[in-house]
Amino acid sequence: MFALVDCNSFYASCEKIFRPDLTKKPVIVLSNNDGCVIARSPEAKKMGVTMGQPWFQVKNQYLKSDGIVFSSNYELYADISNRVMNILGEICPEIDIYSIDEAFLDLRTFEKNIDLVNFAFQCKNRIKDWVGIPVSIGIAPTKTLAKIANRIAKEDSRFQGVVILQNKGAINHYLKATPVEKIWGVGKRLSLKLKDLGVDNAFNLTQVRSRLIGDRFNVVLERTVRELKSQKCLDSNNMMEPKKQIMVSRSFGKSIRDKRVLKEAISFHASRAAEKLRYENQKCRIITVFIRSNRYNKKISQIYASEYQQLAHPTNDSRIIIKIANNLMEKIYAEGYLYSKAGILLSDFTDSYGYQTDLFNDNYDSKESEILMSVIDFINLREIAKIGFGNQGYENTWRMKREMKSRRYTTKIEEIPIAK
Repeated sequence: MFALVDCNSFYASCEKIFRPDLTKKPVIVLSNNDGCVIARSPEAKKMGVTMGQPWFQVKNQYLKSDGIVFSSNYELYADISNRVMNILGEICPEIDIYSIDEAFLDLRTFEKNIDLVNFAFQCKNRIKDWVGIPVSIGIAPTKTLAKIANRIAKEDSRFQGVVILQNKGAINHYLKATPVEKIWGVGKRLSLKLKDLGVDNAFNLTQVRSRLIGDRFNVVLERTVRELKSQKCLDSNNMMEPKKQIMVSRSFGKSIRDKRVLKEAISFHASRAAEKLRYENQKCRIITVFIRSNRYNKKISQIYASEYQQLAHPTNDSRIIIKIANNLMEKIYAEGYLYSKAGILLSDFTDSYGYQTDLFNDNYDSKESEILMSVIDFINLREIAKIGFGNQGYENTWRMKREMKSRRYTTKIEEIPIAK
């Protein structure tokens, strides 16, 4: 059996932990630059606020109804997520972290006579008591069925946040009640093709031969069909498996025309990407930089430009990555445009300790370079100080707008809550 533990309205729930005055109030969280709604508390959902809705469309009516709004506080959300995942890791050693607010638990590591109901409610109550986040738990023989069980647990209050699909009759009942577009891994476009074949729910999909699905569509959908039939096809991923690529990009708080300011943003993103790369114990061989204007503003001239460079020797040194990123930016920058977003992509990774060196060239990351980067990471991670690179700038006028951000209650000593 697999359990899927999913935090309810995660970002909005994080905002309520240290604000008991918001317990029953509608709360929404906005995307970068306070653009769109990306999280809603149950109370906000009842008011009709939809996911992805532009803030300016709902602002007046929402605030008149005493709704509470926050800018994204990623530092807080990441720390709360880490606390939840640590609890789950203590409960079950086989954990597969799927996203910031979801994780699969492989319950095969437990004895066969485990009481699934008690296990689920103990897990749910511990996270609520220790962290303050409400969760829903779905348990089933496969990950795909666990996803369906979790959705039922969220939507039907009778189950008190826990659904266990074990009996074949119960599984078939809920498969018939699951629209095909709600199946994990089946998007809108694929669901339309399946509906053309008369497949409009998950149960109907299980009646189609798996091999036929694989021949007409792809092997991924074939695995999904087998999973719906309680045949395990998706193994637990190693949560420490390194990434294949790393991207860091942000929309600016206001459009930029000045090349110097644009370089500061590129340098900042490059430094952050290099830091993530070192965390993965990887080095990259390809660096890509892109800049673009606001594609939604039809009144301005549009531009999208990107350039990449393949390195002779893989690196994770921030100084090298920043320098190359700035050189690439020089190549693609064009005068006269208003830029609204910039980003950097690192790819073609190799392990830090196992890459091929060149017999005739020793131009690769030195031991001194590795020591310097590790010291910088140590200081920044523990917030002993904040070390950056000169060309990242100091004013950072390009930073995204977060005018309604809450305090970083758990990661910043100056912002911890004070009981009076």
